[in-house]
Amino acid sequence: MDKALIQKRFGRKLKIYDENAKIQKQMAEKLVSLLSGKSDFKNILEIGCGTGLLTKIVSQKCDFEKYIANDIVADCGNYISKINPDIKFIEGDIEKLLVETDKKFDLIISNASIQWIEDFEGFIKKLISKLKTDGILLFSIFGNENFREIFYVLGKTLKYYSKNELIEMFKDFETTIEEEVRIMAFKSPKDVLKHIQSTGVNAITTEVWTKKNLSEFEDGYNNFCSGKPTLTYNPIYIKISSKT
Repeated sequence: MDKALIQKRFGRKLKIYDENAKIQKQMAEKLVSLLSGKSDFKNILEIGCGTGLLTKIVSQKCDFEKYIANDIVADCGNYISKINPDIKFIEGDIEKLLVETDKKFDLIISNASIQWIEDFEGFIKKLISKLKTDGILLFSIFGNENFREIFYVLGKTLKYYSKNELIEMFKDFETTIEEEVRIMAFKSPKDVLKHIQSTGVNAITTEVWTKKNLSEFEDGYNNFCSGKPTLTYNPIYIKISSKT
């Protein structure tokens, strides 16, 4: 995974991210609802905060003493400070930052960002080790039906897990997993591409689009969707509780 590419492309789209990230906003709201009324936390860590879609909801609905918001894109700090100046923004690769800290948290939360981690299972278990007793790890990722249209046309995708794979992966922990499928409709395949580019999630490849590439993409997309372009999102919500 080219983290420098991810950082670059997400950084470019920050100003237009919120207006285009409709699914991610819905996911953030759903994620917080899974706290089931628990709202008092001493130490919160948010991973991949971006422009603060999740940060805003958590800071409004939860009480906290310390809140750290992390993202690999430095400019995200400007958005977080406007939401709540008491939240501390830390720029950097969370995989490296976790190794360097001995802090423990009551709540570690992340929305639609951990799918970028290469060693996903190892990373989640590292997060669990950073929870205090009775702490909560709560995050959303995307399942293997995510962007199925793109995979059909381009044959490329991120590494996604099915709900059953995730259940098996975390069977030794107290875990709750919920899954959804959300489908967005578009006027044309070009509009699908614009949407993907506007949320920065085209950071899978460095390829430059040519007229031929675009034409082939449009033909393939229309063929798969019978002329009615859609884009499938497959959110999965995972809640893991620490009891040790």
